[in-house]
Amino acid sequence: MENGDIPEDANEHCPGPQSDSAGKSDACEGCPNQQICATAPKGPDPDMVAIAERMATVKHKILVLSGKGGVGKSTFSAQLAFALAARDFQVGLLDIDICGPSIPKMLGLEGQEIHQSNLGWSPVYVESNLGVMSIGFMLPHPDEAVIWRGPRKNGLIKQFLKDVYWGELDFLIVDAPPGTSDEHISIVQCLDAANVDGAIIVTTPQQVSLIDVKKEVNFCKKVGVKVLGVVENMSGLSQPISNLKFMKITDNGEMKDVTEWISEYMKEKAPEMLNLIACSEVFDSSGGGALKMCNEMAVPFLGKVPLDPQLCKAAEEGRSCFADKDCVVSAPALQKIIDKLMETSGLSMTESNGV
Repeated sequence: MENGDIPEDANEHCPGPQSDSAGKSDACEGCPNQQICATAPKGPDPDMVAIAERMATVKHKILVLSGKGGVGKSTFSAQLAFALAARDFQVGLLDIDICGPSIPKMLGLEGQEIHQSNLGWSPVYVESNLGVMSIGFMLPHPDEAVIWRGPRKNGLIKQFLKDVYWGELDFLIVDAPPGTSDEHISIVQCLDAANVDGAIIVTTPQQVSLIDVKKEVNFCKKVGVKVLGVVENMSGLSQPISNLKFMKITDNGEMKDVTEWISEYMKEKAPEMLNLIACSEVFDSSGGGALKMCNEMAVPFLGKVPLDPQLCKAAEEGRSCFADKDCVVSAPALQKIIDKLMETSGLSMTESNGV
């Protein structure tokens, strides 16, 4: 337990050996380290000093959270990083989703490894101004399961923050796992003295997602993290009508592909239709969606991103949707959200090119 580290054999929800409740809380019952923690001298965690020093060269720290899994949080984190880097900012993307690290794939970095220098761990770079750190770079195989308890996860998050050498950054984006558990508490505690700008919360429109997102908003309020805004992702399916597949139900109930016939018919009879965008609701948004929730909870609403198959493809292939002319509906929507974030959160004070 050197330097106040949480031992790997500690109970889940361990308060930490430097906590005043170490060895005394309900979470300590039955822990093999209970007596040691209860009698160990208490004091400031020296790792927190190291984290504060490391983060001193990072101007803005933004958490990307979601109350529910599968809402596209990592996709948004990746595209946010791409967008900021394209504006000539120095950007770092830290993936603290220990059990489900998807950021390496979404940045096109699968198979890359972390290297160490005399300054610490070096991020893996997509471009000279976009670095990435993830446990995914440490796994011997991408299908390897990470079966860790809370204390070990928290220890790695702390190590990422104090040992990774980012250099001078305009933005550090932290992609967190869904929920309000150990990893979230750990990142907030570790960055407490590093002036976190706040959190962006990602949701989908339906109530089953918004119920969990409300918990995420309340978590931020309880731990003192400013909610920079909420993004409604997968807000209806939108894509050019020319990209649609058309099916016809035959008399025997089978589906027959009539896409070619429909396309030729439109080209001949109504070519102007080929430039239209087809939209359809995927999730039930009759409850008002994220906008209504934001109004009720007094947090900013940043905007909606449609469910765009081309954005999904860009994420699968580790590409920026902004450099892809096929993302005609999602890229403009994301740009508007990022512009609004920069304007309303005071982040526009950081000009590009380090000025």
